[in-house]
Amino acid sequence: MAERNSTGLLMMMLDPTPAVAMTLPAEVREKLAELELELSEGDITQKGYEKKRGKLLAPFIPQIQGVDPSLQIDNRIQASSQSALPGSKHIKSRAANNRDERFRSDLHTEAVQAALAKYKERKMPMPSKRRSVLVQSSVEACTPPDTSSASEDEGSLRRQGRFLTTSTPSYQGGHSHPTVEHWFNRVIQGTSSTSSSASSTSSHPGGRSVTAATTTTATTTTSSAHAAALNANAAANALADFMAHTQLDNHLAPPDVTGLSERPSLHAERPQVGSVRGVPRGYNHTSSAMETADGVPVNSRVSSKIQQLLNTLKRPKRRPLREFYVDDLEELLDVQQPDPNQPRPEGQQMSPLEGEPLGVVTNWPPSVLAGLQRWGATHPKSPCLTALDNAGKPVYTLTYGKLWTRSHKLAYTLLNKLSTRNEPLLVPGDRVALVIPNNDPVMFMVAFYGCLLAELVPVPIEVPLTRKDAGSQQIGFLLGSCGVTLALTTDACQKGLPKAQTGEVATFKGWPRLLWFVTDGKHVVKPPKDWYPQIREATNDIAYVEYKTSKEGSTMGITVSHSAMLSHCHALTQACGYTEAETITNVLDFKRDAGLWHGVLTSVVNRMHVISIPYSLMKVNPLSWIQKVHTYKARVAVVKSRDMHWSLLAQRDQRDLSLSSLRMLIVADGANPWSISSCDAFLNVFQSRGLRPEVICPCASSSEAMTVAIRRPPEMGVPPPGKAVLSMGGLSHSVIRVDTEEKLSVLTVQDVGQVMPGALVCVVRVEGTPYLCQTDEVGEICVSSGSTGVAYYGLPGMTKNVFETIPVTLSGVPISDRPFTRTSLLGFVGPDNLVFVVGKMDGLMVVSGRRHNADDVVATALAVEPMKFVYRGRIAVFSVAVLHDERIVVVAEQRPDASEEDSFQWMSRVLQAIDSIHQVGVYCLALVPANTLPKAPLGGIHISETKQRFLEGALHPCNVLMCPHTCVTNLPKPRQKQPEVGPASMIVGNLVAGKRIAQACGRDVGQLEDNDQFLYMQDVLQWRAQATPDHPLFLVLNAKGTVASTASCLQLHKRAERVAVALMERGRLNTGDHVALVYPPGIDLIATFYGCLYAGCVPVTVRPPHPQNLATTLPTVKMIVEVSKSVCILTTQAIMKLLRSKEAAAAVDIKSWPMVLDTDDLPRKKSPQIYKPPTPEMLAYLDFSVSTTGILAGVKMSHAATSALCRSIKLQCELYPSRQIAICLDPYCGLGFALWCLCSVYSGHQSILVPPLELESNVSLWLSAVSQYKVRVTFCSYSVMEMCTKGLGSQTDALRLRNVNLSCVRTCMVVAEERPRIALTQSFSKIFKDLGLSPRAVSTTFGCRVNVAICLQGTAGPDPTTVYLDMRALRHDRVRLVERGSPHSLPLMESGKILPGVKVIIANTETKGPLGDSHLGEVWVSSPHNASGYYTVYGEEALHADHFNTTLSFGDTQTVWARTGYLGFLRRTELTDASGERHDALYVVGSLDETLELRGMRYHPIDIETSVIRSHKSIAECAVFTWTNLLVVVVELEGSEQEALDLVSLVTNVVLEEHYLIVGVVVVVDPGVIPINSRGEKQRMHLRDGFLADQLDPIYVAYNM
Repeated sequence: MAERNSTGLLMMMLDPTPAVAMTLPAEVREKLAELELELSEGDITQKGYEKKRGKLLAPFIPQIQGVDPSLQIDNRIQASSQSALPGSKHIKSRAANNRDERFRSDLHTEAVQAALAKYKERKMPMPSKRRSVLVQSSVEACTPPDTSSASEDEGSLRRQGRFLTTSTPSYQGGHSHPTVEHWFNRVIQGTSSTSSSASSTSSHPGGRSVTAATTTTATTTTSSAHAAALNANAAANALADFMAHTQLDNHLAPPDVTGLSERPSLHAERPQVGSVRGVPRGYNHTSSAMETADGVPVNSRVSSKIQQLLNTLKRPKRRPLREFYVDDLEELLDVQQPDPNQPRPEGQQMSPLEGEPLGVVTNWPPSVLAGLQRWGATHPKSPCLTALDNAGKPVYTLTYGKLWTRSHKLAYTLLNKLSTRNEPLLVPGDRVALVIPNNDPVMFMVAFYGCLLAELVPVPIEVPLTRKDAGSQQIGFLLGSCGVTLALTTDACQKGLPKAQTGEVATFKGWPRLLWFVTDGKHVVKPPKDWYPQIREATNDIAYVEYKTSKEGSTMGITVSHSAMLSHCHALTQACGYTEAETITNVLDFKRDAGLWHGVLTSVVNRMHVISIPYSLMKVNPLSWIQKVHTYKARVAVVKSRDMHWSLLAQRDQRDLSLSSLRMLIVADGANPWSISSCDAFLNVFQSRGLRPEVICPCASSSEAMTVAIRRPPEMGVPPPGKAVLSMGGLSHSVIRVDTEEKLSVLTVQDVGQVMPGALVCVVRVEGTPYLCQTDEVGEICVSSGSTGVAYYGLPGMTKNVFETIPVTLSGVPISDRPFTRTSLLGFVGPDNLVFVVGKMDGLMVVSGRRHNADDVVATALAVEPMKFVYRGRIAVFSVAVLHDERIVVVAEQRPDASEEDSFQWMSRVLQAIDSIHQVGVYCLALVPANTLPKAPLGGIHISETKQRFLEGALHPCNVLMCPHTCVTNLPKPRQKQPEVGPASMIVGNLVAGKRIAQACGRDVGQLEDNDQFLYMQDVLQWRAQATPDHPLFLVLNAKGTVASTASCLQLHKRAERVAVALMERGRLNTGDHVALVYPPGIDLIATFYGCLYAGCVPVTVRPPHPQNLATTLPTVKMIVEVSKSVCILTTQAIMKLLRSKEAAAAVDIKSWPMVLDTDDLPRKKSPQIYKPPTPEMLAYLDFSVSTTGILAGVKMSHAATSALCRSIKLQCELYPSRQIAICLDPYCGLGFALWCLCSVYSGHQSILVPPLELESNVSLWLSAVSQYKVRVTFCSYSVMEMCTKGLGSQTDALRLRNVNLSCVRTCMVVAEERPRIALTQSFSKIFKDLGLSPRAVSTTFGCRVNVAICLQGTAGPDPTTVYLDMRALRHDRVRLVERGSPHSLPLMESGKILPGVKVIIANTETKGPLGDSHLGEVWVSSPHNASGYYTVYGEEALHADHFNTTLSFGDTQTVWARTGYLGFLRRTELTDASGERHDALYVVGSLDETLELRGMRYHPIDIETSVIRSHKSIAECAVFTWTNLLVVVVELEGSEQEALDLVSLVTNVVLEEHYLIVGVVVVVDPGVIPINSRGEKQRMHLRDGFLADQLDPIYVAYNM
């Protein structure tokens, strides 16, 4: 916890002077070094390491520090773990953790720490995570003073409802642990204490610039006590302040009774179990939390975090974008303009650089094979290769004689003994895969030369360990494209490969069918005496194919010809001064690259002795290669900087090791700029063991061009090596600037020596035409020589681009007639013609026009404090394309013992460091558990596979931090609203600005029919009871599909009478009293409704509470009863018991219920007279429903409106007494209620009622009923349709066997108050097409609070039409029709036909003027069955009066309209309706209340949700809402919780790409958390309340920076 220790004692052991170091006895120093190694290997935990180290140092600490020993107890642990005591006076000991630390540079570490110190700490909210998602970390591994062992993750706090502390805990006692929240605040303020140790000293005495060993020891510690916690009041004020500016114009909301405004806290309908998708968990209503002006509680963890997030966003991060005008239909993405002050190259055009000519070597063989044959004959006993086991003991030495005879045998066997159907399996020129493990160089050499002798083409590849190796599929693709049919392997390897059931080697994913042949002795045959392979001179035929993995992850095969192979050996021999019988130690992979070139090919031509060090031995003993150099007196060693680094960590005082025999230490990855620090550090330590500085020879190579440049050994009389300190800022613009002033962001590079003999090298521009670069410009190095690869096997197009480049001068003249090969190395030619490499094309990331190198970013991230946190230095950096630019992603493996807090702090510091040093934002920073990133064959990270997993959402990180706000700077400009044009210029007759006014109406209601003289529903029922007493009206089905109850006209009338009598006698109710009907769906509900009308009371239907979920469902019942001012509740005995139960008392105050009557056993009494209302305008019933915005709204329906509604539906659906219709809807509000309770009585048809709840136990109930009763017209809700598609999708065959046939259905209408869900209706039609459902049958209806039925498809009239809208135009409130399938298109289905007697017009939401055809505006409706107003308890009718009676501001100003609160448009189609007129289609886009105003544009949540659901297979459902100005996305995860964090980046990406919006918060929750109302509509505002009150119990909450 060194960073958090603000005592300044941190520096205790950071940089002890040599004198102090010498005070430790040698054995203690040795033990310390062992500990370092154990920690770096991951063999002990950080805590264990600190404990053991503390013990070792305990006796010496007072001498070191000169501090009173009594203070030491605590500080011992807090001493920075980065600062091990040095093992010798040369090495400045650094973090010893990395197995894979190619990127160590003390200078850089120092720069990073200084940059972090400069950084003003920003407060960042820490993500919150459910405990089960945490990386399981041991309790001991956690760091004080967090008692709760980071894996508690504040969970306890959430449950106790404790909020942010405002006091600063005391630190005096050893026991007083501050709360987690306090701690989390300190993390946010990031008390950084940065430390750094001495920088590296320059290695070469002859070198140009020797950096002084500067020792900066900066400790900046900011006291966190002052900034301990957010003061709640300050937060409240800040929030109120913020909310004041982001007040949304809530102009359409009916009175809000959900307790979001300063009113008594009443909560609206939480979804009930009737809602198909399960019930949200505990929803707590009482919140005495402090509220801001807008009533948003600020006490919750969520809000304070969002507040911090907002604080981080308030400051402008980058330069303001260039202002320019955007036509708001063409949302141009902002193009980043180049900075006028950016550095530009100023030098001359470079001239191509020629290497020295290839010298003539006496008796140089005509081909590599000729060389092998000669040594096999003349020096058969001469050692060629020594193989070692994992203990470092020599297992076998292959002599040149043996190599020749064994290869000879193998060649004969391959050509003559393998056959299929008497045809030889192989003919010369065929490709053969070599699958030989890395610890068996002998078998590889034999197989490789055996293939060459047989004139076969070896393709060496990695051993596939499992069927799903990283990149294994791509290797399969390579083998397939090379036409490989045979794989050579060793006996041991063949036994280890995965097997199929047959015992043969399994076929790997994507691989061709291979025959496996074991090359061990017993399988090969001795050739006859007269058989000799033909050994020709080196030709241009293919010798071998070397595989290479590209940046995108595809695998290519690079073909190397015999002549190139030979001339490369020649060039290497000359450049390295190889002589016969030299000994060389090779640590590299012998299958490809420098390991193959030096250790298998050039060595054989020169009869050298190779000591091959396997990777497995290096893992056990990193010093092994140095020991072998010492033992065998090797003259040359071929290593990577990693091997030097590992040996540094492991070196103990091995006095007896001597490196004086080395004349060349070839650093094969010298092209990685970060290799310099390993070289310098290695020299520092081993100079005392005989290592001469000039021996270190970095080289640069690439698979395509082979060796490009190498530093020559000193005896060749070459100029001294160079070192350049370059500005990273300059490099990002491809310009070389030697850095002077800004020491933080520099890159120190060493040269990679001179160009290879016989080669011509030039540097060209990376993109576009290969123009030569200027001398101070970085470009791609190109080589023209006889020793490069020839082509990519089977890829002529790519081959032309890479192997046949023609560089041209700025005037366009080719510089040479020879083609050049691109090396994919980025660099320049420095003074003395030395070649410098600053990076590779593979790691190049071009962000907003600037170039960054992945390796540089890795180095910066590692320098932040690798030891503490990153597991073995394993960090992957790559870029992904999001919204037309590259975005940088950093993925690191965290140590198993890292706490949540460490990880968050590390992440925020890495972001700051990269921002300071590279001036580039990181888009996503992800941490994964140790050992989970895909590995490359020799232990590194498989970058392309990591990137693939990231993009597919299969990385499973344990922590994620997205920073889109800082990175994404090319969003379109926010839209400025244009001033509207005044009415005068708009309207002429029936045209608006040249377009027809958008208005439409249904059929005329025509002449009254026989029973239409009844204005009152109770009269209709009486009349039917007399005229057709036995005519069945209702039939209710139960889950088994049998009839539960029925009612004829007379039965219903009789039951209604009994209820009326009970109300008047038992209830003593007066006319006009309101009565709540709390019944399950069934005949009782209908009978009591008419009973109320008979008694002159006003019924209010209420959904009964759910017995298993009283806590959330009962308060809604209570609220409706109170808001509707009901004086009596009618219900069943069972529900009556429930309302008064103990459980109910826990949820509501049961003493305040009004009178409750049960109607189960009413006496048979006839009511004296039936109430006649004086006028039809009298109130008939109240209809209460929760809108999608979570607002409870009751509307008043008069008698006239009720009968007009029934008449309209009767005419539209052609309903007569002989008809049957099936209804699968909830009967409590809206059109569902009208169809259940009103229409059958009015029209006389029989209704088959299917309660949707019954579908939970029998999904096929509704469709079976439709089929059984041969119903022509049926109604359902979206939730029912969804249950059928999900539950019955795979069972259509079983249904067909049960004779379910839907061909009888003419119209199946989905009752909804939203935009038609076209995907759901289409999939429903598709699935049930097999059961005879006509594709034209399914349609939707549209109604809302002001008018429950505006559109309904009905039985006649044209089919509903579908149009495609441009989503971008829609954001600007424009309708632009596009073709199906065009980008950004949104399908929209017509919402059914407008009902008879209904008129619809589209009005401008602001000016209230009429709009033209196909213009988006608010849908206004005028009809006899409009509701007459909201019924609320607050008497605020005036506020919302214009919802029900409003007039246009110009045009027809007489008609009274009701505003629906929905956006839509009318469009005249080519179709004709029943009256012969052209048909006007109404398209509903969405509710105005729900729309999100973001960046000056209007978004519909459903569009964003659709994109999000599509982004990953595990997202079951999604809901979005805004909070202040942040977009919050809630996703339900249907899968394992490990996938939770994968979703964060995918959700952010898709919303950016498709909607140009930055997601502020991503919340991952369990399935069923997003509340849904009875109509299947998402209750986004309830969700928002739950989120702000922290009641969602999320799996993970990510706050995007």
